Amino acid sequence: MFQDAFDSFSDVFSRPFRRVMAKSLALTAAALALAWFGLDRLALSLVPIGPAWLATAISLAVGLGLLAGLMVLAAPVSSLVAGFFFDEIAACVEREVDPEGPPGRPAPALEAAMFALRYTGLSALVGVIALVLLFVPGLGLVAWIGANGYLLGREYFELAAMRFRSASEAREMRRHYALLVFAHGLLIAGFVAVPLLNLLTPLFATTLMVRLHKRLA
Repeated sequence: MFQDAFDSFSDVFSRPFRRVMAKSLALTAAALALAWFGLDRLALSLVPIGPAWLATAISLAVGLGLLAGLMVLAAPVSSLVAGFFFDEIAACVEREVDPEGPPGRPAPALEAAMFALRYTGLSALVGVIALVLLFVPGLGLVAWIGANGYLLGREYFELAAMRFRSASEAREMRRHYALLVFAHGLLIAGFVAVPLLNLLTPLFATTLMVRLHKRLA
């Protein structure tokens, strides 16, 4: 498992991935910037503003809050971004791991989009719950890591499996290897917890779960 994680991390910075990494970073950063701007405008609209300095102070406070919440936002944004680059990254890893094996096929566009949107919503819900649990010492971070380990592991493994089998077969395979998938998901959740590095989560998670699926298949 840890060798897979090391190889996946190395892949993220390898030459074949650099173009995808640049696109993924740009899209992830843009999504987070839009979330930042939207919440900033929402906060200012809800609070009666008097002097200009008060508006600036509120804007700065919201900005600092969002910066602290980057770890919470990174997981749902990762789920959303994954749909745009998953197949391109997966194809590279499959050729690297099993050059003689049959190539995977992209899932139908609508099915993949709905899949990513569903997990984006679930990850956002987990983030909100984790923020509430932060007031319980020690519980918030543990709950966040565990929940995102499950959700991200499940999402990326099923996406990897769906390149070779139907959605129902991918789901059944994930359930059969549930503990192993969850353990790999915890590695992804740990990756998400590192500020700035978590911008590369879609690449790391894809390469990790493609390797796991290939090994199990």
